[in-house]
Amino acid sequence: MTGLLADLLALWQGQVVVFGLVFLRMGGAMALLPAFGERTVPVRIRLILALALTVLVTPAVDSGFPEPDTLAALVRTGGTEVVAGLCLGILFRLAIMALQIAGTIAANVTSLAQIFGGSSVDPQPAIAHLFFVGGLALAAMSGLHVKLVAALIESYTLFPPGHALAGADLARWGSAQVVHAFALAFTLAAPFLVISVLYNLALGAINRAMPQLMVAFVGAPAITAAGLLLTLLATPFLLALWLSAFDRTLTGLGAN
Repeated sequence: MTGLLADLLALWQGQVVVFGLVFLRMGGAMALLPAFGERTVPVRIRLILALALTVLVTPAVDSGFPEPDTLAALVRTGGTEVVAGLCLGILFRLAIMALQIAGTIAANVTSLAQIFGGSSVDPQPAIAHLFFVGGLALAAMSGLHVKLVAALIESYTLFPPGHALAGADLARWGSAQVVHAFALAFTLAAPFLVISVLYNLALGAINRAMPQLMVAFVGAPAITAAGLLLTLLATPFLLALWLSAFDRTLTGLGAN
């Protein structure tokens, strides 16, 4: 009986260690996760969500954890888990930042950056705030919580537990993700960039044809109206395009 209790105690201690290590990764990711990790969400709620993610992820990954034989090994494994969680949070956050960058570009090229200001935690133009809130709502409606759990489980393929992250590989991976986020942002803002180029070309031609005409007073209302109309028409398609790219990021996490 004593031997059985000792075996159960050893097993329970091993499960507690694995649970704690998984919680370190989930807590690091929760600090930057879209929707769940926003600064408007109370810290206690985020802590509860991190614990809930840990409960969901631990049964799927507990067999892949090495058994730390010393305190130093346990601390080293815990440190790598925190770094891995922060890297995952940054990856997911970059997808949201792509929406904000696209909205800022669209607002600047259509002269709407200063006319309408967004009332959010991070100061940003109204179009960027619209893209941000619309993207989060669309992602939540499409099952964001389920996709995040699956992606976090797959992350143990990208960042195996107990393996130190090489600085060069991590920098190369991070640079590729930043480049992808900016490319996605410029792709989403492409319709606004095109209409801005056409507007400026037309304005220049009119100015050359009629130098006495104050083209700025005539063109400013036109570009503002065109920007608002384009925002109304293009936003559903742009958000659908963004959601498709975000889903590819989540589903392809284990293959990166």
